[in-house]
Amino acid sequence: MQYWLMKSEPDVFGIEHLTKAKRRTTAWDGVRNYQVRNMLRDEMRVGDLAFFYHSSCAIPGIAGVVKISRAGHPDHTALDPENDHYDPRSTPENPIWYMVDVTLVERFEHVISLADLRAEQALQDMLILRRGNRLSITPVSPAHWRHILKLASHIRKSDTRKRVARS
Repeated sequence: MQYWLMKSEPDVFGIEHLTKAKRRTTAWDGVRNYQVRNMLRDEMRVGDLAFFYHSSCAIPGIAGVVKISRAGHPDHTALDPENDHYDPRSTPENPIWYMVDVTLVERFEHVISLADLRAEQALQDMLILRRGNRLSITPVSPAHWRHILKLASHIRKSDTRKRVARS
């Protein structure tokens, strides 16, 4: 199993949209970067897990976890002239762009913010934290995956304690 971080702008497609999708599953389409296309097409497998990351918003960060539920397949939006992601070079016989399907596993009650991630010494070499990294999908090491899940668990426990204290 491999781990990933998948970025999306929440006003375009956020975790809220995924929670409302049929079977909480959707295609992760519209990627137009060759390096990321290769990950989608060649590396991502059914059962892999990914952090769903909200970018270009007030509080960027990890909003939850998704599972790859369908491996890389041609991105049909590249074939649709009415779609924003249309690419006339892509054809059914020779698709250029690929996508995977993702299914929601868990939506975090609170986003693990980019600032939270940066504050963790154990995550300093994570790709999302490197200057100049603009890729919408990046691999995540097993050690980073476990650390972030512990961080998410800690935030959940902290929130529960705050709610109990207020009651």
